[in-house]
Amino acid sequence: MDGSQTTLAVLARADAESKLPRLGGMARPDGVVIVSERFWAFAGLDGTLRTGDMPAPHEFLQRIPLVRGLVRLGASLSPLFRRSGVARPRERYLLLLAVLAPLALVVAPEWSRTPAGIVLTIGLLGWMLRGRTLNLHGAEHRAIGASEARSLGATWAGEVRPSRFAPRGGTNFAALAAPVTIFAERLWPFAPSLFTPLAVTLVALSLTMELWLAIQDSSRSLARGLLLPGMGLQRLTTREPRLDETRVALTALASVLEREFA
Repeated sequence: MDGSQTTLAVLARADAESKLPRLGGMARPDGVVIVSERFWAFAGLDGTLRTGDMPAPHEFLQRIPLVRGLVRLGASLSPLFRRSGVARPRERYLLLLAVLAPLALVVAPEWSRTPAGIVLTIGLLGWMLRGRTLNLHGAEHRAIGASEARSLGATWAGEVRPSRFAPRGGTNFAALAAPVTIFAERLWPFAPSLFTPLAVTLVALSLTMELWLAIQDSSRSLARGLLLPGMGLQRLTTREPRLDETRVALTALASVLEREFA
């Protein structure tokens, strides 16, 4: 079978399965990454397909509150930062610089921190959302939604169009992380030091991940209501994908599931 026939066969099998692995993903300017707990795949707009294994953190670390959140977050970024991942070396350096840049603001003059932070944020968002990222972000959400609704084949054919908005999207996590970080800064009990911003950030991300996991496992409307800001933000971070863009995401998804089924 050629590539599209193999993809369609995997999608048909997935539609018939009673249970599938939990999937996530990320949009790139030139393609879509889909990940499970064990595997990742990148499908490009140019027809390329790259695959890899997700890291397997020690089971002990995954049982420690707060630590497990950072471990999970780090694993989710593995396709970007690993040498064999989808990001080029220069891009990995830029991502690392973006992570470390807020620490540099600590030693900057106080009057310059807010404008510098705004410029840094706008620049980072512009760089991350370049190219066709917005459309492919919608395609990623649509593909994962189709897997959860068992409508992968119909989505490939364009017969149905699952929502481009996703309750488990990374945008929702970011929307939760912002207020948690603000509260962490206000309630930080230790004397300020050079490493305080890093410590606060790590604690805030850990708390956000614990909250995030609790919301995912809850069916209560109050808990799900915490996702509303992120769902609203997705109107800015996604665009309605074309069918060919949706198929790019479905190709990556089928590659991951094919390895899961093996």
